[in-house]
Amino acid sequence: RELPLDLQPLLEAAAAAHRNLPRGASVVADVRDYMLERFRAWYADAGLRVECVMAVQARGVTAPLDVDRRVRAVSAFSALPEAATLAAANKRVANILQKQAEGSVPVSVDPALFQDAAESALAAALESAIDACAPLLARGDYSAALIRLAELRAPVDDFFGQVLVMSEDIALRNNRVALLARLRAAFLAVADISALAVG
Repeated sequence: RELPLDLQPLLEAAAAAHRNLPRGASVVADVRDYMLERFRAWYADAGLRVECVMAVQARGVTAPLDVDRRVRAVSAFSALPEAATLAAANKRVANILQKQAEGSVPVSVDPALFQDAAESALAAALESAIDACAPLLARGDYSAALIRLAELRAPVDDFFGQVLVMSEDIALRNNRVALLARLRAAFLAVADISALAVG
């Protein structure tokens, strides 16, 4: 029998039919988390690294087929030579954005504020990758999308090697943070690959 397309509506409908259950307010989240935990054990038995499953679970995906496609895509991605560097970069970006969240994370990138060639190169490579990934994501081809995003390794390395993100100039800093937020969002469209980072 086919699994339902998405667990969330199914769980919400079941919870609505049993409103008087103890802990009714959290029953949907509890059952969903339990089911996803069972997925994690199943993938571990199949020989997939738990980090790959956690990277997908961090996105809150509740459709079993979609979970499976993403987990297998992340597992394949983790074997690429670019994976470790990009996972570490995503973790670094996540930390920057978390600190920035004390204020507000800027959302628009202004190319006129680029001062370093590495900024322009990353922005151009990122926009090209986002455009190329759009149709892949639309049809659930997460493996191809991550392979395409893996091409960002060099411009990401150059950016962090040459650009001071937290510049004292607020406009420059906000623009660089916005660029990194866009980079992070591109990967989060599939999974949170920062879960693959070691240390």
